[in-house]
Amino acid sequence: MKNAVVLFDGDCNFCDSSVQFIINHDPVGYFNFASLQSEIGEELSEKYNIPDDVDSLVLIQDDQAYVKTDGALRIANHLTGLWKLAYYLKSFPRPLRDAAYDTFARNRYKIFGQLQACMLPPPHVRKRFLDK
Repeated sequence: MKNAVVLFDGDCNFCDSSVQFIINHDPVGYFNFASLQSEIGEELSEKYNIPDDVDSLVLIQDDQAYVKTDGALRIANHLTGLWKLAYYLKSFPRPLRDAAYDTFARNRYKIFGQLQACMLPPPHVRKRFLDK
């Protein structure tokens, strides 16, 4: 897979904003996107054995799936600007990073709400969405 794929929770306002943020900081178009709830999202989840309890963000890169902070930090490493520096948070122990991630993920609907409608990206961005 030439480009990486970001699987995201299509019902989550924060996840939707995160996808838009990635698009805005990925001028080379390295990332493609699919919601976890879509047909292709479910196919990729099955192919890469993504656990059912992972429901917020998954990165598929170099034929491997990365979840939680491993995925988020790998995404940050490919973004423009100072966001690349976030990758150095990888030096913190994964259990600590993932505990903070899990706490945030569990509360994201309470904090940011759920989407009532999906964004309609412009055509040059729409082609980066893999949903069938």
